[in-house]
Amino acid sequence: MSRKTRPYLFYDTTASVCSTCLARVEAKILIKGGRVFMEKWCPEHGFERTLMADDADYYRQCREQWIKPPELPRRFATPMARGCPWDCGLCPDHMQHSCVTVLEVTGHCNLRCPVCYAGSGPDNPSYRSLDEIGRMLDTIVEAEGEPDVVQISGGEPTLHPWFFDILKEARRRPIRHLMVNTNGIVLARDPDFARRLAEFGPGLEVYLQFDSLDDAVLRQLRGADLARIHEQALEHLNAAGISTSLVATLRRGLNDGEIGTLVRHALNWSCVRGITFQPIEDAGRNEGFDAARHRLTVSEIRRAIAEQSGLFALEDVVPVPCNPDTLAMAYALKLDGQTLPLTRYLDRELLVGGASNTIAFERDPRLTDTLVQLFSTAHGPEQRARCLSELLCCLPRVEAPAALDYRNVFRVLVVQFMDAANLDLRALKKSCVHIVQPNGQMVPFEAFNLFYRKA
Repeated sequence: MSRKTRPYLFYDTTASVCSTCLARVEAKILIKGGRVFMEKWCPEHGFERTLMADDADYYRQCREQWIKPPELPRRFATPMARGCPWDCGLCPDHMQHSCVTVLEVTGHCNLRCPVCYAGSGPDNPSYRSLDEIGRMLDTIVEAEGEPDVVQISGGEPTLHPWFFDILKEARRRPIRHLMVNTNGIVLARDPDFARRLAEFGPGLEVYLQFDSLDDAVLRQLRGADLARIHEQALEHLNAAGISTSLVATLRRGLNDGEIGTLVRHALNWSCVRGITFQPIEDAGRNEGFDAARHRLTVSEIRRAIAEQSGLFALEDVVPVPCNPDTLAMAYALKLDGQTLPLTRYLDRELLVGGASNTIAFERDPRLTDTLVQLFSTAHGPEQRARCLSELLCCLPRVEAPAALDYRNVFRVLVVQFMDAANLDLRALKKSCVHIVQPNGQMVPFEAFNLFYRKA
């Protein structure tokens, strides 16, 4: 007599939280029909199942091939007492240092975005003092030594009355790459603001909110018509020569069909170094979000980049080894009016086997040597090489032909912040995007939004 079998592959176990009560629960990872699901059970609220990936092969590659030994921070700030996710700060059980550290300088904002994870808005007048911000910057340096990326955020940080003093404070510290997260309204309305901002470069980048080219979409996500504002901000950033990344929050059925359009639009601007796609995290205000209809996974966005952009093949968009479940990347060079994918030329073992375990691989000499050889092959030995500017997030300082500089870089990133429904504590332990707190804690970004952020 044949035995019955379950209609799925039982791939793994992990831990998560109940999306209703946030109690820690055991979870199973199941593969069915080429898709990956997390199934969990809460004694009080029963079963729930969440799609984790629509491409089981890609998911398994992330788990089995794109992993590397953890790189730890210089210090841990909190003890292990209750277990993950309740000991954040970072505790000794966390498996990754801070590749990107977010410093929120204000809760005030000139928008009230329906999707804001922070609950910021015009009615929130809070500003951190310069002394407090200085101490938080010191916390980051104590934890990281030479932090890879520090992102000044909010609220809307450009509204802080001491905004440029904050940048001066950051510049006094050994921070490799300084980033400003902004909705662009101040930049659009005041060309002098961009010119003042340019004084803090190189090594400064603007992370510009850019969800859509359609005001109807922007009204749903941001509560305002912003298409022209974003274009004006880009015009001023372009004129000032400020490195800029566009960042698009994605909601299924709303703007996921614009992924290719946004990539191509980004390529039209010499100041734009790339675009980041962030599927909505179900946290904070998040008005009108229906998880069953609106949630997007990394594997879906990865496929859309390949199918819609006309630039990248699917294999060009690879997992980021420090946390492959939630991060994916593709790099290209802009040369002579063409955009040439680059990631395809980098061997996987080179990325996962390097000495450094950070989103920025500039300290890995093997990767540097490989890219030197790549550029030499493409351009000939007669051309004199010099150092490319640091390629934010994933590629190194490399010896490259003199005709190349940071303006030739173009990157596409997928950054997923997990929420209560898809939270995998195994992946949370590898989170490398952290938010600094005044009490000296460094909390994984998604954990902070779910468990630590005050209403």
